[in-house]
Amino acid sequence: RRREVEIKHGRVSMLATMGYITPEITGKFPGFLSPLNNLKFEDVPNGLAALKVVPSGGWAQILAYCFLCELEGFDPKDREPGNLGFRPPFLYTEDPALRSRRLAAELANGRLAMMAIIGMFFQDGLTGSAWGDWANYTDSPLRALESELGAQER
Repeated sequence: RRREVEIKHGRVSMLATMGYITPEITGKFPGFLSPLNNLKFEDVPNGLAALKVVPSGGWAQILAYCFLCELEGFDPKDREPGNLGFRPPFLYTEDPALRSRRLAAELANGRLAMMAIIGMFFQDGLTGSAWGDWANYTDSPLRALESELGAQER
């Protein structure tokens, strides 16, 4: 059960990390995200600031996806952890050695993505951007002694 949860969280974190990075690099889709609310894709800020502008229909889709991910974990079938019956083209193999290597890579990449997305959330929360300049974070406890006499002299 724990391996199943680790794989699931790793997969979601990999998607979240790519979702955080991709709009910064490639830009955003043209057109409307929500024509009903007159909301365009480029009107949605990147990172945590996007949470404030997501319409209620978007939240419903996010919650439905979360429910679907969680529901799959309650599948009573006796199966290998993480094996949902989907065979991705060019990735699935019957070779046990190659399959084991790819599953180990998925676990390692999932663990890295979990750390990456938490790091991006943390930095975005402190600086206002996942790629933010730490100089913009003026409430840092590391700056507590900056105004002290002689702290900058060396």
